[in-house]
Amino acid sequence: MGDVPVDRSSLAQDPAELFDVYRADGEPTGQVKPRAAVHRDGDWHRAVHVWVAGQDEETGPFLLMQRRSLAKDTWPGVLDATVGGHYRAGESLAETLRETEEEIGITVTIGGLLPLGVRVCANEVPEQGVYDRELQDVFLLLDDRPLTGYRPHPAELAGLVRLPLAPLMDLQRGQSDPIVVEAVAPGDEAPHQSVITANDFIPTVDRYVLRVALAVDRVLRGERDVLI
Repeated sequence: MGDVPVDRSSLAQDPAELFDVYRADGEPTGQVKPRAAVHRDGDWHRAVHVWVAGQDEETGPFLLMQRRSLAKDTWPGVLDATVGGHYRAGESLAETLRETEEEIGITVTIGGLLPLGVRVCANEVPEQGVYDRELQDVFLLLDDRPLTGYRPHPAELAGLVRLPLAPLMDLQRGQSDPIVVEAVAPGDEAPHQSVITANDFIPTVDRYVLRVALAVDRVLRGERDVLI
């Protein structure tokens, strides 16, 4: 009997998904390896982050973040960029933006995004044998739709959280803890309240979430030449 096909659409990640391997300076090596091997060997690879932010008439500026699936191989269950995904081997940026449709159910184009720069990120989870080294292309999407306007993918996300911008920045500066936010899980018809603390975020040395929040604040104030 042959192998039974695996429905990879139900997986939080596909360990056999092929990635191009890069050097730390962004130059391609010409190697192509499966995701599991890339994360095992600590190879540099490319990813895209799309952050969604907007204005609410009642609560003011906000930043939307995803809560990662509990089945993720890195940082399960914590808050992360609204949309985050890897470039598959040979993919362009336009093709990689499929991640926004897959993860949160909306379609975006390059022209609708504001580039915030490239982030060099290395995360290690030695107890799981994971060494994740990414060159992340970071973008901002301004969108005021309510939480119920998204369709979080049940395999990829545990949910979406909308954080008011000023309290989020205070939390990231260590000046407040906790904050109450609106959240939705896959399949929810209405938002619910959730309590967020500093422990809900991926720990970083570059204060990534604060830097993004500060960039969003500047963009919402009318600036356009903004980098993280």
